[in-house]
Amino acid sequence: MNKDAVLGFIKNNATLIALIVLAVGLSFADDSFFTARNLSNLARQVTIIGIIAVGMTMVILISGIDLSVGSVAGLAAIVVTTLMQHDVNVWVSIVITLVLVGGLIGAWNGFWIAHYRIPPFIITLGMLTIARGLALTISDGSSVPVTDTTFPLIGGAYIPPMASVVIIVAVFLVMLYATFRSAARARKVGAPVDTVQIATSLLMACAGLVLSLYMFGSYQGIPVPVAIFAVIAAAGILILSQTRLGRRLYALGGNEDAARLSGIDVYRTKLLVYITVSVLSALAGILLASRLNGASPNLGTMFELDAIASVVIGGTSLAGGSGTIGGTVIGALIIGVLNNGMSLLGVSTFYQLIIKGFIIIVAVWFDVLQKRK
Repeated sequence: MNKDAVLGFIKNNATLIALIVLAVGLSFADDSFFTARNLSNLARQVTIIGIIAVGMTMVILISGIDLSVGSVAGLAAIVVTTLMQHDVNVWVSIVITLVLVGGLIGAWNGFWIAHYRIPPFIITLGMLTIARGLALTISDGSSVPVTDTTFPLIGGAYIPPMASVVIIVAVFLVMLYATFRSAARARKVGAPVDTVQIATSLLMACAGLVLSLYMFGSYQGIPVPVAIFAVIAAAGILILSQTRLGRRLYALGGNEDAARLSGIDVYRTKLLVYITVSVLSALAGILLASRLNGASPNLGTMFELDAIASVVIGGTSLAGGSGTIGGTVIGALIIGVLNNGMSLLGVSTFYQLIIKGFIIIVAVWFDVLQKRK
């Protein structure tokens, strides 16, 4: 392998390499990091930010931003727990919350941004304070407990270990099939096949299989929120890579005027994207309330920081038009590993915020450097 190939490999897999180096370093720094219990808890913790980050990826792909996601998650947690306190069925409460909080807030943000072309920073900053104020008003500034016995299972239950092993192996086989099928299609049409990248993907899939079996097969199984996050991430990957909507998002982020002239409905696309990120934020809030068995009006504070950091670290350009859900998942894992590792090492939460802020700056700096080349 020549020098250019090595540099290209490092560039294409920089975030994954950083994640591996970070995880190995923390394993040596603290013996409790690489235990099945800690890794399972880490995966559960990543799901909340990860779900929001999937939607945030789509927003940033179209050169947008959403600063209200943390407040929407907090408001959703308050609404769903308040509804259950008024004897509304748990599943009806969840649907109402997703529609009223996620759907309506997303439609509100998307309408002003798409129809009147108001900068998304301003609209979502305003919604950040509105949603937080609504959460405080509905809850009267106090926490809302949960009395329903089913609701805590959504965020706290596990898929049994044996079933988890079957699911993990099935996902691994599907990934192998997809990889070889993609390579076969490329050869059929005469397109170049990156054998190094394919080999890397297969190696990472095998490593992921072994790690997943260790994390979930030898502990209590796959946490339900992790399974939900995996389904959402897989759906996001398929949408961006295999559908017209995905191609429209990339085109819109690359050049909005050209996308409009090519026949793309810019208004409807932006509206759909902002509804999606708000619904996913509301779902994250519901899962968090379920895990905590209650809700506080301050839940979700600074979630927007972690979500944006996950997207940017994962390689999505803040200028739009470039990025992947897979990269975002790796970015969310990096943020989760950092949070978990620093907590195990006793690093103050104040310093953790400083470190994450610097990481965002460095990630954007690399993005700018790549665009200058």
